[in-house]
Amino acid sequence: MDVRMVCLGVLTLGDATGYEIRKMFEEGPFQYFTDAGFGSIYPALKKLHGEGYVTVREQAQDSRPDKKVYTITPAGRAAFTAAIAKAPGADKFRSDFLLAMFFEHFMPPDLIAEAVDERIKWYREKLELMQSCDRSGWGAGPTFVNLFGQAVYGAAANFLEENRDGLIKSAGYPPKPEAAE
Repeated sequence: MDVRMVCLGVLTLGDATGYEIRKMFEEGPFQYFTDAGFGSIYPALKKLHGEGYVTVREQAQDSRPDKKVYTITPAGRAAFTAAIAKAPGADKFRSDFLLAMFFEHFMPPDLIAEAVDERIKWYREKLELMQSCDRSGWGAGPTFVNLFGQAVYGAAANFLEENRDGLIKSAGYPPKPEAAE
């Protein structure tokens, strides 16, 4: 789903500024499955406004520039409903950690161990955070997503714990030089 539609999705939850929308991706419920930065959120909001999918009002702030607060319109809600009704595309999983592990033969074993240990810690912290959420009052969808996240992060941490030592022992560091042609 493109950033425009994700912004509309956030706005179905209530009025928000671009900054508040970004926080949903950084610290809020969307941090586990989608990403968007200010460089894509603000142009998306501008386009949504031009399409009549959102309204914007300026709200005064003390000692700061006015902030823009966005509200979804009925047309925006209809566009989001149509977009969300389409079959979702394939998941895209991007991981700098997995890219590094793919090329483990360029890394000394102690660096591999440190990277794996840090990633286990990261997964365990995210898992604990997700488990600590008070899901009372949540709907079926947010609860489902939270539990799915717990299953994925738990499985990833378990996999890393079970396979850590084997990866380190098989590390091919230093890499063998290419044979001269």
